[in-house]
Amino acid sequence: MTALGFLYPGHSGEDDYPRIEQLLGSDIRVDLVHTDIGEDAHRVDALLEMGSAQRLAAGVEELRLAGADAVVWACTSGSFVHGWEGAQEQVRALAQAAGLPASSTSFAFVHAVKEIGARRVAIGATYPDDVAQLFAEFLRAAGIEAVGVVSSGVITAAEVGTWTESEVLALARAADHPDAEAVLLPDTALHTAAHIPALEKELGKPVLTANQVTIWEGLRLADRRVNAPELGALFTREPLVQA
Repeated sequence: MTALGFLYPGHSGEDDYPRIEQLLGSDIRVDLVHTDIGEDAHRVDALLEMGSAQRLAAGVEELRLAGADAVVWACTSGSFVHGWEGAQEQVRALAQAAGLPASSTSFAFVHAVKEIGARRVAIGATYPDDVAQLFAEFLRAAGIEAVGVVSSGVITAAEVGTWTESEVLALARAADHPDAEAVLLPDTALHTAAHIPALEKELGKPVLTANQVTIWEGLRLADRRVNAPELGALFTREPLVQA
């Protein structure tokens, strides 16, 4: 059994996690601990506080006692808002507190983009533009070019959590760019787990979403490779061997 531990901020799109767990296989367990987010706002000061070491450390012990093999801070904006160096320090502190391999959704995006062999991406963000641009800067620090950034200006994660499939598809379409090799939807409050095949079919290219890459990052830290085509190109290992 591989046990993956996730620190998830508040309550919004967390039901993506049991949905993804069902698609991964019976020997993978997904454990989720909700962190206190303070003020629910896609605003730089609130996001910095949301991802503070004290808030993250509060949930770590529960995951450690549950037998997690790795822990991931399941929040994009609450990690990249610290900048490249700050996000690395955040992960180091998390790993030290947990005594386990650790990462965050922001680094999950970096590793996932490289996994699918992309260099140029388009970003479809629910955030206000200033926050969305910070994500583009974070990717640039990793050598990934954001050829387009679309922001929806939504302030709260609670509102994002109410978005329907049609709204998610509309965001992805608006974000897509002819030069983009993949489209990124970087908000863990956004329900996307059920929509990835439709998104990729619509756009004709890989689509990476926050909860999807967060789970994949946990598997990567635990040294597990899983073929789950219903979770998109990132989870599709070629060639497939048919029994």
